Amino acid sequence: MGTFKTPIGKIECLRTGTDITVISYGSTLRLVEQAAPILEKRGVSIEIIDIQSLIPFDIEHELREHIAQTNRVLIVDEDVPGGASAYILQQLLDQQQVFELLDSPPALLSAKAHRPAYGSDGDYCSKPQVDDIVERAYQMMHEVAPDTFPLG
Repeated sequence: MGTFKTPIGKIECLRTGTDITVISYGSTLRLVEQAAPILEKRGVSIEIIDIQSLIPFDIEHELREHIAQTNRVLIVDEDVPGGASAYILQQLLDQQQVFELLDSPPALLSAKAHRPAYGSDGDYCSKPQVDDIVERAYQMMHEVAPDTFPLG
């Protein structure tokens, strides 16, 4: 049927970083990849993780190791609030016990809580975009070091 690069149940680290572990699932992955160089120019180094599958979910608990390196996590997903991003966070908190590793509250960036319009206009109005990812990641760093990461 096809060639799989990463076995199901394993995550894939697409970019290493030191400030925030950004976990993506689905179509938002390409948006996170586009946000990374923009954030890099603003002094924020993000690690990009593609979790590949929800079930099974990170069977080797590799995400815990990545979060331990950055001590921050941002989950970006195209699903509505309380959907896949909430499931990912639940797995991280309950199964992998990452709460003790975090220096900042875990952040979720998901689609708006409404039915999206059809076509690409619906994506733009409903799903997280590159600017949303940049803004949320930068805000996380501002909360930690407001002098280094000023708003405005």
